[in-house]
Amino acid sequence: MPAGEAFERRFWAAGIRRLAGVDEVGRGTLAGPVVAAAVILSPERPIPGLDDSKRLSPKRREALYGRILEAALAVAVGRATAAEIDRLGIVPATRLAMRRALWGLAPAPEAVLVDALPVEAGVPETVLLHGDRRSISIAAASIVAKVVRDRWMEAWGRVYPAFGFERHRGYGTKEHRERLERFGPTPLHRRTFLSFLASAPAGETGSRGRERA
Repeated sequence: MPAGEAFERRFWAAGIRRLAGVDEVGRGTLAGPVVAAAVILSPERPIPGLDDSKRLSPKRREALYGRILEAALAVAVGRATAAEIDRLGIVPATRLAMRRALWGLAPAPEAVLVDALPVEAGVPETVLLHGDRRSISIAAASIVAKVVRDRWMEAWGRVYPAFGFERHRGYGTKEHRERLERFGPTPLHRRTFLSFLASAPAGETGSRGRERA
């Protein structure tokens, strides 16, 4: 079942047109950034089929991503790098990525719908548990964030072909952990997430991961 739009209709009926949905992807990965997106949908240009990105096939996500870019009033993406995640912690870094996405919107939002984690960006916000299934704006943001992050990880897969980032997107799969143990972490890896590599040299950069396995 597609995401609901009751929250959007309520805000639109109250005269709030610039309502942004915000969501993120990549909080639990071992490598790569956490990526957030913010989307302001147009009441006049509905996009059928918006849903939580996790419930959509890659092909469907790509199709909806293109439609969102065409039909939305505004779309922006923010990220927090692996180094920022290590320095700040995952929750503050996730909030930073979400704020960066919101700050990138033009026009600026009047109100925000956010999935689970408060953004605290100085804009009135409504926090919804499972928001990517309850709000089409948050669902749209989840799709944008997922497609953008996947594309970035595919590009990094070409830089470090031995790691297979294009397959696991940085998540802790068996393949990924085996490659980490063999090559050591790259600059993309979150050192604070790699406790299982306690025996790895602290200065290892994973440069050998540029080679093919």
